[in-house]
Amino acid sequence: MFSYNECFFIECPPLRNVGHFFFIIRKSRTFAKKYLEMKKLCLLYLLLIGLSACGGKKTDAITLSGEIKGLGSDTLYLYGADRMYDRMDTLVVEEDKFSATLSADTLVTTILLFNDGTEYPLFLDKGNKIQIKGSNAELSSLQINGNTPNVELTAFNQELKGLGTPSVKALEEKAENFIKDHPASLVSIYLLDKYFVQALQPDIERIKILADRMTGELKDRPYMQALLNRIDEDEKVAVGKAAPYFRLRNAEGKEVTRSSKNDQYLLMQFWASWDTISREANAMFRRIYKKEQKNKDFKLMGVSLDLDEKTWKETIKKDTLKWEQVCDFSGWNGEVVKLFAIQKLPTNILISPNGKIEAKDLDEKAIEKKLKEIKEEKEKEKKTTRNSTRR
Repeated sequence: MFSYNECFFIECPPLRNVGHFFFIIRKSRTFAKKYLEMKKLCLLYLLLIGLSACGGKKTDAITLSGEIKGLGSDTLYLYGADRMYDRMDTLVVEEDKFSATLSADTLVTTILLFNDGTEYPLFLDKGNKIQIKGSNAELSSLQINGNTPNVELTAFNQELKGLGTPSVKALEEKAENFIKDHPASLVSIYLLDKYFVQALQPDIERIKILADRMTGELKDRPYMQALLNRIDEDEKVAVGKAAPYFRLRNAEGKEVTRSSKNDQYLLMQFWASWDTISREANAMFRRIYKKEQKNKDFKLMGVSLDLDEKTWKETIKKDTLKWEQVCDFSGWNGEVVKLFAIQKLPTNILISPNGKIEAKDLDEKAIEKKLKEIKEEKEKEKKTTRNSTRR
């Protein structure tokens, strides 16, 4: 892109054999005059082309200006939500105000990152003049204009602000209604992710229905393609589906397979030494193991996403993980991670003796409840067997 000054430094390319031509006609004033006129016309023509090009580029530029009261002097960051805006820009704030000139080839979603960790979506398109206003005390409800998606999201957030302290259900209903009414808006993708995909227990069917209402253009966006692919993967290992076959080695170097656990309920617990949250969750599994280590109908198995064997074994010892531990040292690229479509840590999956996926992401109470049901089921089977034998 040409800058304003660069527009005045466009040179006319030298004419072929100009020196020789000028030498021949140097005695002819008429020819010399015509040559100079032609040269001037050439320069003028190219200058006009250059100015036109600069003018076009200047029109495509995105101008952004903002004033957020109470922000003072700070630094904000703007990064792309997907590969359609694959860079990060720095916005310097002085006396609550900031401005920037940006570029984008098409309508993109970016994220405005504040120093306190607050993230706010900002939609950009070539030629936009974006204005941002708000207060540092209410960064979740900025007023942004400059294009339709920014105006739509501003109006949506203002509606939520008017609700006071809405319930999760009320927020989901508002988001769902917006998505249904705006199937071609980039805001719909943002709301789908925020209120449904990022939920603690995502409702896959609901997400599929809302995604299906979106236009083909939205579905072709990188985020939506990734989301729809993820849904397809999740459905293959949904509750009630057959658990995929796996083969891993435990900390003792012995091979462990799915078929070796066919006569037991198997709770697979996915974790990693580098993930603090999943290591904290190990405390729950230590309590469960302590109670159930002699239970022949139940097996607990830790599946690590570690990359380094030494670190993995040291963590097993340090965290006193006495139940069976397996790892293929491939991290997120591990075969078992892909087979079970693991997207986050910690994650746990309960597999029944017949090889079906019984449940996912159980908390301690749910696990205890399930263990109680298993014991009752086994007692019932024993009782039935005894009665059959007596007859």
